[in-house]
Amino acid sequence: MAAAHLAIERAYREEWTSLLATLAGQVGGDIGLAEEAVAEAFVAAASDWPTAGVPARPGGWLTTVARRRAIDALRRGRTRIANQAAVEHLEALIRDNNDMSTGDRGHSASGVADDRLRLIFTCCHPALALDARVALTLRAVAGLEVAEIAHAFLTTETTMYQRLVRAKRKVKAAGIPYRVPADDELPERLHGVLHVLHLVYTEGHMATTGDDLVRSDLCDEAIRLARLVAQLVPDAAEAHGPGVPAPDRRTATGPHRR
Repeated sequence: MAAAHLAIERAYREEWTSLLATLAGQVGGDIGLAEEAVAEAFVAAASDWPTAGVPARPGGWLTTVARRRAIDALRRGRTRIANQAAVEHLEALIRDNNDMSTGDRGHSASGVADDRLRLIFTCCHPALALDARVALTLRAVAGLEVAEIAHAFLTTETTMYQRLVRAKRKVKAAGIPYRVPADDELPERLHGVLHVLHLVYTEGHMATTGDDLVRSDLCDEAIRLARLVAQLVPDAAEAHGPGVPAPDRRTATGPHRR
């Protein structure tokens, strides 16, 4: 049982962001639906793995379960006809993975990276207030818990949860596309994306919660995403240097230190 719990904790650290990014793309950019499905997959793992054993490929197991949970949610939705294409796509992915018996997501490493980049540009859409962009990215891309984000913003967990729910609803209602923006859209997005990546790195470099002052997983993720952005806009000086301004920690536009 202890081995199963350790495997779930490890899977959460290593798989959460990739799972969410990949599934969000497969359900049309609905971050809220994707997050619920991935969370339910981890709940299922907590129930199944201690008795059935840890699967050979935990990420593949979680992906399949998350897809099935997403299918169930889409079928329950009021717009079932509109959701049919997404349901058929997810069912085909499950069949393909079962046929291949690989247990992976059906994506190359670069494909997952692209999904993460799409996710961060979705979270950092200018239609969202800056504090909502920061909070949504810290949750969706960096995988911080709601309590951690609330502590960083010096607010209550309930308030932060409501803020995240509103942000995800706005992404869905406004039809914010799950994609890397076109070249002519990049200038209005780039600064916000880099600003958020700076905050993710800062949170990793000086964590607001937990026993460890440094969270290397967040630092590594922020650096990796920053490199992807730099590759996307090779001629933008802002993406290649330390020119992203540090936020004023006394405001609600970024996490605060203890």
